[in-house]
Amino acid sequence: MDDTDVATLANVRPVYRLLDELGFRTTKTVWPVGCPEGSPNFGSSETLEDPAYLDFVLGLQARGFEIAHHGATMESSPRERTEQALARFRELFGGPPRVYANHALNRENLYWGAARLDDPILRALFRRVEGQQPDYYQGHVAGSPWFWGDLAGQITYIRNLTFSDINLCRVNPSMPYRDPCRPEIPWWFSASDAEDVHAFNSLISPSAQDRLESEGGVCIVATHLGKGFTDDGVVNSDMRRLLERLAAKPGWFVPVGELLDWLRKTREASPLLPRGEGRGMQWRWALDLALRKLKRGRR
Repeated sequence: MDDTDVATLANVRPVYRLLDELGFRTTKTVWPVGCPEGSPNFGSSETLEDPAYLDFVLGLQARGFEIAHHGATMESSPRERTEQALARFRELFGGPPRVYANHALNRENLYWGAARLDDPILRALFRRVEGQQPDYYQGHVAGSPWFWGDLAGQITYIRNLTFSDINLCRVNPSMPYRDPCRPEIPWWFSASDAEDVHAFNSLISPSAQDRLESEGGVCIVATHLGKGFTDDGVVNSDMRRLLERLAAKPGWFVPVGELLDWLRKTREASPLLPRGEGRGMQWRWALDLALRKLKRGRR
């Protein structure tokens, strides 16, 4: 699942050409509308208001790639802009987005930051480390100018916690799941974190691929194909070799929505997330987050 941060036609098209050639059908998030106020961190990104980029994304959809939602645009959007973006998405792609992921520090993010956590101790630790005000993210807070939780029901799957393990069955076997404490969201799912090309190559190393296969596991990679996967139009050579190796395995390489649909159909247990599994996931996520930040600081 490719989040659209810093993505441009120049830096992601070569990667999608490779994915297409290898038979992978993946999920790409988009920003339907532009950001006229500007963005210090994501200003180089292209949105669906860029005609050539829009044509590229529509071409991906026509070839079987899944187009997903990453919020209205690259900076915080009040409800009006969120509604505008969802309407634009439906107009362009023939229906509402099936898959969504919150973006960075956008205030309209749903159940983001400490709101992802249930344990009071873990919430307090997270707020202390991140230094955010308690109610910074308000997409799920009725009455807030950032609120759109009542609209989230049109989206089927929303990404929540991310982990360092390639096999999500070891961390979140109940995925996708419902959370009665967060009722606006139809279904949640987890992902394996790979911030950039270096993290991606580490996550899908040969040994990790072999373990995922031997365990009969499931992996959804949350990454940013705009972050170092190409250099002057040339795909990273290590990543190419790893994907070629993976493509040769008897895997099922489908978009996120299709995979989650299949998991729901094959499930026998209740769709509600077991309390023990949820608590373990939250503590594991916090630990993985701390270790990832430490690793990035040393790179």
